[in-house]
Amino acid sequence: MPEAVAPILEPFRRDLLKPEEIRKLDAYFKRTFKNPELEVRARPRKDDSCELYLGDEFLGIIFKDEDEGELSYNFSMAILDIDL
Repeated sequence: MPEAVAPILEPFRRDLLKPEEIRKLDAYFKRTFKNPELEVRARPRKDDSCELYLGDEFLGIIFKDEDEGELSYNFSMAILDIDL
């Protein structure tokens, strides 16, 4: 019986977001949701993601995902039950 070979796992890493990408995401959110008050901001101590705000209210985090040559951005928004 052949020995089981453990899969080699790559260390988890995120792709870095460039200032130009943040500007494009900012324009995308404003255009898509027809709201000039939306603002995509760089994170203070992280360079692998950015944050979406509506005025001073934090809405969520945007991560860059590059897999097998395809580029996408994932937006994650948590909604607390007390806010419903």
